[in-house]
Amino acid sequence: MTYGIFCFSDAGAGLALRLCEMLRLDTCDVHSTAKYAEKYGFTAHVSISADMGDLFRGKDALIFIGAAGIAVRSIAPHVVSKVSDPAVIVMDDRGRFVISLLSGHIGGANELARGIAKLIGAQPVITTATDGAGRFSCDAWAVTHDCAISSMAAAKDVSAEILIRDVPVTSEYPLPEELPAGLTASDSGEIGIFIGIHKREPFSRTLRLMPRCVTLGIGCRKDISAESVMAAVHTVLDPEDIDIRAVGTIASIVNKKDEAGLLETARMLGAKTVFYTADELNAVPGEFDESDFVRKTVGTGNVCERAAVLAGGRLIIKKTAVNGVTVAVSVQERRIEF
Repeated sequence: MTYGIFCFSDAGAGLALRLCEMLRLDTCDVHSTAKYAEKYGFTAHVSISADMGDLFRGKDALIFIGAAGIAVRSIAPHVVSKVSDPAVIVMDDRGRFVISLLSGHIGGANELARGIAKLIGAQPVITTATDGAGRFSCDAWAVTHDCAISSMAAAKDVSAEILIRDVPVTSEYPLPEELPAGLTASDSGEIGIFIGIHKREPFSRTLRLMPRCVTLGIGCRKDISAESVMAAVHTVLDPEDIDIRAVGTIASIVNKKDEAGLLETARMLGAKTVFYTADELNAVPGEFDESDFVRKTVGTGNVCERAAVLAGGRLIIKKTAVNGVTVAVSVQERRIEF
């Protein structure tokens, strides 16, 4: 995670330096007013509130050491959505309390507050309802287990229901015998949770949590557009009812590492990219749909299938060619743990 730390007193400055050491930050990005910035070598701001925009958008977490009111007024103009806002933590400058202020679940502020509190011997203050009631938090679980959320509205409804009664959950993967408080194993009901990569709606209102365990192996012609790549991906995934949001990795040959359309596709999907040499791809065991033309061009007879397998997982969709793009799909097995 990337952190921005803010302090407004000598005691706060000392705590900020301790946090940098405890969090093992390569760069101690601490911000303060001119008085303390000069004394401790921090970044100086005439007005932290006025300069907050870029920091709010550019950091994974913001840690305010001082009054909660300062934090609230500083971030208020920039708050957009629980899906995109960074985690925001507030601490008193004596290190007695660590408050999760914003993006407790998806942004990870609750987990960060607990972690910092443990490091410095403080009391974490967590106010989200499911945490306070000791019940399952679907959005927090999704984040910590790298799952996409089908609908934030459905997640909100499920969270509200969990506070009242146990909510049914079903999965493409085996569920453990012991489920957390708030969940019960079932595939029927008015509202419930489905865990899997496919577009299944077993409940009248279904929240789908999709493990991002799908890998796309992609080969493409030079200067392919992102629109063409995305169209090919949909052509392959849609008939199988695989949700595109379950894609976590795009794999290809190193020759394509600067292909703008491929990189833009990964950005739009929020997927990481991995690129392999021809020798690495040729070393992958298995039977693949080989092309002499592709072998003469890039040194291996099949890019997409070999790359999908090498990136990890079981090949579930073999090479499909669509308008200058070849796509293969692999999936990693997941074990559901709570």
